[in-house]
Amino acid sequence: MTVTIRFLPDNITVKAETGEPILQVAERAGVFIPTGCLMGSCHACEVELNDGTAICACISSVPIGTKELTINLYSDPLW
Repeated sequence: MTVTIRFLPDNITVKAETGEPILQVAERAGVFIPTGCLMGSCHACEVELNDGTAICACISSVPIGTKELTINLYSDPLW
């Protein structure tokens, strides 16, 4: 199933498949998400979904059962 992913604050939209890794989708869209450990422990890749849920992009994929997903990027000054 194809899902429309919108990355904020730059409002970049890309199509993705359910189950596709969020980092892979972001890279394909030209969106940079910083990473650290790539295991979800350091939270360098933490992003916020449109419902306010914070996820680690390095261990998350496009969820099943959604048509659109908004991902809010924010930067951590420590990274």
